[in-house]
Amino acid sequence: MFQEIFKTLPEAVGTAPGRVNLLGEHTDYSEGYVLPAPLPYSTTVEAAKAKGVVEAYSETLKELRARPIGQGPEGDFLDYLAGVLWALKQAGHPVDGARFYIKSTLPMGAGLSSSAALEVAALKALRSLYRLELDDKALALLAQKAEVEYVGVRCGVMDQMVAALGELGKALFLDTRTLEYALYPLPMGTKLLVLDPGIPRRLAEAGYNERRRECEEAARLLGVRALRDVADLCFVESLPEPLLKRARHVVSENQRVLLGVEALKRGDKEGFGRLMYLSHRSLSQDFEVSLPELDLLVEKAKEAGALGAKLTGAGFGGAVVALVLSAEETRFKEALTRLYPGLRVLG
Repeated sequence: MFQEIFKTLPEAVGTAPGRVNLLGEHTDYSEGYVLPAPLPYSTTVEAAKAKGVVEAYSETLKELRARPIGQGPEGDFLDYLAGVLWALKQAGHPVDGARFYIKSTLPMGAGLSSSAALEVAALKALRSLYRLELDDKALALLAQKAEVEYVGVRCGVMDQMVAALGELGKALFLDTRTLEYALYPLPMGTKLLVLDPGIPRRLAEAGYNERRRECEEAARLLGVRALRDVADLCFVESLPEPLLKRARHVVSENQRVLLGVEALKRGDKEGFGRLMYLSHRSLSQDFEVSLPELDLLVEKAKEAGALGAKLTGAGFGGAVVALVLSAEETRFKEALTRLYPGLRVLG
């Protein structure tokens, strides 16, 4: 409890959810379209003012850490909290330190964006604590700035936007170039389940940064600002490998997001599920961020009756998201856990 750790009462609280990405994987840093959805698992941050210091206790890690405001990142969980304070100060907001108590129901390392949930929850608490006039979209942009410029992870804006703006039971369509967004209900009678086999991430950060560089190089060779600006797959055929594969994934994935939005508008759950399977195949074969274990899990989910399934997050490990009929949820879970006794099913 906050009072036990810091010997004072909390003055503000903020909560933000984790997310799965239904379509639009690895498109946000190419200024493309994404379609994530929040999860009923979240991170909550209690906060109180402190002078010249950022201090935090993680209930999950059972760790207390502190550092002076203005000190650089040190490679631990406190970086995300020091980062949002740094981003607020960079933007001219009068913040002068804080103490945080973090509790979370989000599993770490499953590709469900626990870092963005922590950043946005902390910013919501700081907004209340320091009475800052910032809307939720502004909080998302500050959270991304903290992760990119302070923590040093060159992420897109999707995770922070869905953590700040998402609503349970709805998918968030986001144009990452214009930041225009809209919320669409998931198909009636369906449920999202996260299948977490507990696969440790393998070279995730290095692989992510490499894929980003490849997408930037493909855009440069095609003479466009970003792969978002490539209107048709035929235009990428001139690229050398592996840039051809990378660009083909991004261009086709942007098209799948737009088709997915139309499917949601129609309530077409089967059509939406097919797009999820196509997305996974593209992530596996063209973007090469899947693993054999994840490919097999997607196939087994399909055999067990999932309408759609795909890896979620950056890949190289993590989890699979499946769209299933609500009436089939129990049978689906039983079928998958028989095949994978250690599988954690969240939903």
